[in-house]
Amino acid sequence: MEETTPNPVTPAPAPAPTPAPAPEHKPTFDAKDIADNKVVAALSYLWILFLVPLLAKKDSPFAQFHAKQGLVICVASFILSIIPVFGWLLNIVLFVVVVMALIKTLSGEAWEIPLVKDGVKMINL
Repeated sequence: MEETTPNPVTPAPAPAPTPAPAPEHKPTFDAKDIADNKVVAALSYLWILFLVPLLAKKDSPFAQFHAKQGLVICVASFILSIIPVFGWLLNIVLFVVVVMALIKTLSGEAWEIPLVKDGVKMINL
């Protein structure tokens, strides 16, 4: 009988570990600033009323943060309203985002809205 040598099986190399996602940067603000300005900051998400905190609360980083996001949302909403059907549907999604932002702002949270935060970085007021 012929002797057969077993075919050695080499294990597949282990997949490279995926890097852990970078920790999300959340802006931090003074508790007194949040308590004093969260209602005014919430106006930022009511379209043109973003001007109220942008102009009246220049000394509040919390209100300015939300006012800049409100500015980007207002411009996006205007542009989307011009585009028939698809833009109108996206405006409905934007409305849901605005409601979420209002709730988070009134609870004192500084939520960086995805996609909007990129537009905010370009604003230097």
